[in-house]
Amino acid sequence: MRVESHAVGSIMHIIKRGARGMEIVRDNRDRLNFVRSIYILNDQHQNNNWRTYVVGKPLFYRPESWPQRRPLVSVLAWTLLDNHFHLLLKETEEGGIAKFMQRLGGSMTLAFNEKYNGRGSIFQGGYKGRVVETDKYLQYVHTYIVVKNTFDMFPGGCKKALPQFEQAWKFASGYRFTSFLTAATGAPSPILDMNTVHSLGLIRKDPQKYAKSMLMAHIQSKEVEMDTAELILEEW
Repeated sequence: MRVESHAVGSIMHIIKRGARGMEIVRDNRDRLNFVRSIYILNDQHQNNNWRTYVVGKPLFYRPESWPQRRPLVSVLAWTLLDNHFHLLLKETEEGGIAKFMQRLGGSMTLAFNEKYNGRGSIFQGGYKGRVVETDKYLQYVHTYIVVKNTFDMFPGGCKKALPQFEQAWKFASGYRFTSFLTAATGAPSPILDMNTVHSLGLIRKDPQKYAKSMLMAHIQSKEVEMDTAELILEEW
């Protein structure tokens, strides 16, 4: 099953990969387009020509002429890598996640193909999604999304990052294409549903300690509980 059955109130870990492992972003302009897209497209209001309204505008600009913003989903965490992305989403209305993901995948494909003269979807089929059912797993998956995946962007990847944890943490704090900074410091984000992020305890008092212990335990044991392995949606 690619996407588990879920209902309003469900929290899901979502992953979407590039077709045949291909890059879905190639430069910072592409990455900023992703950031803008997850903000603009998470809205009941839909304008297929939205890019024409935001050219030359600040990253989180939204035209005043549009109706009041009504998000389709609550975004709780996200990280963009070169060939895939992770999202932690809460279903706030029936079908909201599916609608949001359809918009996001279609919009990214259109922008990529226009820029690079491509054809067809840039993604490997639909997205994968698993429901997070306990607070224990929520804390684990949230840290996996924003820390482990951001550390993968550190030179040498996560395994090189762990022995240089303080340096890697500083690197991750400066990586713009993730919600790591919010998780690490509580910094507000226009993309995230900050009220829900706080109410779920995703702004931890001990983010470094928890992240380091979780990552080290996995690297050293090379094992993950079966339920947790299914939640992270990929081999680690």
